Amino acid sequence: MRKYVVILMVLLVLPGILFADIFAKTGTAGLQFLKIGVGARALGMGEAYTAVTNDISSIYWNPAGLALKSQDQIMFSHTAWIAGINYEFVAFSKVTSLGTFGVSTALLHMDYMDVTEEEIFGPTGETFTCYDFMAGLTYSNEFTDKFSFGASIKYVREKLDEFDVNGIAVDIGSLYNTGWHNVTIGMAIKNFGPDLEYEIDDDGDGSLNEDPFDLIDNDADGLIDEDRDEFPFKIPMGFSLGIAMDLYARDNQLLLASIQLDNCVDREETYNIGMEYKIGVFKIRSGYQLNYDETSYSAGFGWTIPTSFAIFNIDYSYTDMGDLAESFLKSPQRLSLKMSF
Repeated sequence: MRKYVVILMVLLVLPGILFADIFAKTGTAGLQFLKIGVGARALGMGEAYTAVTNDISSIYWNPAGLALKSQDQIMFSHTAWIAGINYEFVAFSKVTSLGTFGVSTALLHMDYMDVTEEEIFGPTGETFTCYDFMAGLTYSNEFTDKFSFGASIKYVREKLDEFDVNGIAVDIGSLYNTGWHNVTIGMAIKNFGPDLEYEIDDDGDGSLNEDPFDLIDNDADGLIDEDRDEFPFKIPMGFSLGIAMDLYARDNQLLLASIQLDNCVDREETYNIGMEYKIGVFKIRSGYQLNYDETSYSAGFGWTIPTSFAIFNIDYSYTDMGDLAESFLKSPQRLSLKMSF
């Protein structure tokens, strides 16, 4: 048991080391799609989910939770984000004698947009689009009946018109159940990886990110120093610490509550509070996200449908983002489907 306590202590101390010289720098991290949560259950609880997660959505929230299900699972999640942006997430997990393995992929996409130029101050008649993509592999194991640990490695890509960037990120997490009222402590570090840099060929000579001070006409068109120096940027690495417990459990009813602290490199600490009430196969949820520019409120519901083929979980959530959304219908709406078999 001592080694598990050591791992917990490392996970608790490591974020302090990682963030020691970092203060909130809004707008300084790229690949912001990595901060968009998946699964309507988690979002309905205000993202206070690091200590709650115990299914395939753990791949995103805390990979340690993936080991807590004894069944194989498939998940499909759709998010209608603000400004006409859509986000899709698909995952599959397999239970083996060595632990639980999971694969996942995510895509953020949007409609085509007009190309505009400063000189004519208007559209040129051309269009462009952009997208973000993630593909990951997760491993998780339940080392005792109280402690589980998991890790993910992810390939990430962002494409903006003809510009793109690619990189690798890692997630690690742990869950510890105290055994008292199902009180569980969850910790996760997400999106740990090197700084990234866009690959841009300004002069079209086939070489990327050339030295802008080499005084060489690289493409032999009579001009020099056409490439500019591309500056690296951080990915949104974050640390989450959560505590969840059963406030009430009797017969087919369960009231679950969770609180969570989030620390990310490009913002101040935020706090999440969430609750879920379950009666039979039906669940209702609500949650708050605090210390944002505006307090964000979430709500949702879920329905479990057991069949001879699989157990289906259908979940829906809504997030009120205040002035960022024009109306209820244009606020983030999420729908997810999980199958256990």
